[in-house]
Amino acid sequence: MGDEAPEKILILAALKKSLLARAEPWAKAAGLSLPVDPPIAAPPSGIKADLCLPWPLALAKAAKRPPLAIAQELAEKFTGMVEIDEATASPPGFVNLRLSTAALVANLKAITIAPASYGKDSSVSKKKILIEFVSANPTGPLHLASGRGASLGDSLVRILKRLGRDVAAEYYVNDAGKQVTRLGLSLHARRHGLQPPEDGYQGDYVADLAKSFPPEADSWTPREFQKAGIEDLLKSQHADMDAFGVRFDRWFRESELHGRKALEATLQKLKDRGMVYEKEGAVWLGTTGTAESKDDKDRVLVKADGSATYFLADIAYHEDKYARGFHEAIDILGADHHGYVPRMKAAIAALGHAPESFEVIIHQLIHLFRGKEAVKMSKRAGDFVRLREVVDEVGKDACRFFFALRTPESHLNFDLELAKKKSSENPVYYCQYVHARICSIFREAAKQGLPDAGMTLPNSRLLNSPEERTILLKLAWFPEVLKECEKLLSPHPLANFLLELAGLFHPFYEKCRVAEPKEPEVSQSRLLLCAGVRDIIAQGLGLLGVSAPQEM
Repeated sequence: MGDEAPEKILILAALKKSLLARAEPWAKAAGLSLPVDPPIAAPPSGIKADLCLPWPLALAKAAKRPPLAIAQELAEKFTGMVEIDEATASPPGFVNLRLSTAALVANLKAITIAPASYGKDSSVSKKKILIEFVSANPTGPLHLASGRGASLGDSLVRILKRLGRDVAAEYYVNDAGKQVTRLGLSLHARRHGLQPPEDGYQGDYVADLAKSFPPEADSWTPREFQKAGIEDLLKSQHADMDAFGVRFDRWFRESELHGRKALEATLQKLKDRGMVYEKEGAVWLGTTGTAESKDDKDRVLVKADGSATYFLADIAYHEDKYARGFHEAIDILGADHHGYVPRMKAAIAALGHAPESFEVIIHQLIHLFRGKEAVKMSKRAGDFVRLREVVDEVGKDACRFFFALRTPESHLNFDLELAKKKSSENPVYYCQYVHARICSIFREAAKQGLPDAGMTLPNSRLLNSPEERTILLKLAWFPEVLKECEKLLSPHPLANFLLELAGLFHPFYEKCRVAEPKEPEVSQSRLLLCAGVRDIIAQGLGLLGVSAPQEM
């Protein structure tokens, strides 16, 4: 069993298939249909079991029978399976399962054989997914809120790729329009010792950038300052993303759309589909009367003066995503974009694409603190805190882990002092410390003459303490946690899973001596368990863009 491909031994996924293989003939004979992909859950508190199946509750109405009676019948069907030691029913209609330790140990061995493959989903979707995130205007340094979007997007890309999905990451550069025009005017003014326009960019970074250009810049036009400023600020944004551990498959420029007249082509497509109309000299997208639209009003695409709106450019950009062969588009946007969602969904439908193929994740604001004191905005950046300032102070790892702990829709209070603490109070340090501790255990085991520890499949009876079994079961949930991240489009289930796993290691380490030369079989078994914890923490942290140090 230990030599099989790891994805064949994902115990919960494989177990579900085995359970369905036994349950479906029973359901068919009773004239019932099991739910598609029925859930496997952790048992409620007070239930002595490893897993809980709520399937009878879903079947009771159609069966016209009490769910508890159905649960009892299913428990009988599952009794005797090699992966299960015990199957019982409990009110109001649950099937409770206790897994065999042998199956859990085989799953543990699968982890250590190929940790980078553990968690891959065998039911790989053929859909191509594009996740667009950050997409800040190239008019200034990246701020802390952009960091939250970057961490969210990059972690999701990593997790989806780990599951086997065909996913790409993209940064949309708004290098056309009023914002970059104002950047050119602001740089031109600062170069000549003047204040930027009232609606220009006021941060000291503008003055610094204006001074950095060569002497010939004294004769530049605002348009030339605009072009040079965009390139310099994009280099800065690239550097910020590199320092934050975030990679994009493509930095897509809005100017590309204008260069190949994609806005005009998109507008024509909408006209051909009968989705636009003219009123008061402007061209409007008419969606409020359609069944698919949840927008509260029609939107202007081309103004009366003939200029295109940002909305038309955004529609053209999303049409380009589908034209490139992507089946799903996920946008990660800041807290001020709630109104954007229904109008873009309406536009996606107007183009003839399924509205559900377009998903938007809105992440909330970050409030920065030093202990209990709020941190003021950066003077050099203007009215925001630079991402690079925070990364330089507390490190990439703390930033990314703290961001991942909360759901995107939750406001985040980020404590700089907590992020720098080297104690169990700091969640990222807590997880990294367990990884480093296990690495030190293996170094000590090698000194004691146990270099091959953990390399063979141990006797499952040697991992039978409550602390050991709890860890075995927790490790088995890792693939399901990744699927939960995909379902929720958030890495927070993974970050919290890692904290829980790290918390389970401490009581195990206190009660179970690992490297004991006098008991080599026990040592090998426990070292294998340590290796599984080490590998899952390293893999999980890696999916969050966080390092797993071997020493701390």
